[in-house]
Amino acid sequence: MPDNKDKQWFENWFNSPYYHILYKERNDTEAELFIDTLIEFLKPKKNARFLDLGCGKGRHSVYLNKKGFSIVGVDLSPESIAFASQFAKESSKEKNGSLDFYVQDMRKTGRINYYDYILNLYTSFGYFENDRDDYSTIHSVSKALKPGGIFVLDFMNAQKVIANLIPYETKICEGIEFKITRSVSNNFIVKQIQFSDRGKEYNFHEQVKALTVLDFEKYFAANKLKILHLLGNYRLEEFNPDTSDRLIIVGQK
Repeated sequence: MPDNKDKQWFENWFNSPYYHILYKERNDTEAELFIDTLIEFLKPKKNARFLDLGCGKGRHSVYLNKKGFSIVGVDLSPESIAFASQFAKESSKEKNGSLDFYVQDMRKTGRINYYDYILNLYTSFGYFENDRDDYSTIHSVSKALKPGGIFVLDFMNAQKVIANLIPYETKICEGIEFKITRSVSNNFIVKQIQFSDRGKEYNFHEQVKALTVLDFEKYFAANKLKILHLLGNYRLEEFNPDTSDRLIIVGQK
């Protein structure tokens, strides 16, 4: 079991080495193609300041920096930020823009009218039990953006996920058999993850709110962000609630 039961699920799970083992197959090539497509779509100036909100191990931040942009990546997981920080040291030796990583709660960006672009990618939203925390996150984003700044939120298409939910599966990664159960409860898509390693039993879970376009419209409007585009995949094609794999929202302050 996770060591600290007082922590929220994402504080335990995202900072666990087993999280990174289970999801190690995440495709960097796909992530880089998405960033290439996004940059072509947004057409940022070379001196633009980016914030990668919920950056994980920094794969999007690192690639953006290699393309010459200055970027700050923040995440709640100390383990992820420790890993990402090695790339910041490498970047400082080159002639790219700046690259920095910090442990930080996404509800408190700590800047006002500072960033040209804020990115929240790969379903790094909707974890909180209380709706106020979701509003706080979008409020923090709005404050941190410069007037006219752009917010890109990449979320799952909850409607399609629920329609195609796989109730149970097993995955073997690095010799560990992960038993994964999925369900929908109280408007959360819930994933239970059970496994054993070195004679010890573990039981983690993930839960993400099944948020829709209507939910995000409320969040954005309450924080003076205008929705410019609703996109449905990493090729940035138009969103369709029945068929799209993603819900990618481009908003502006």
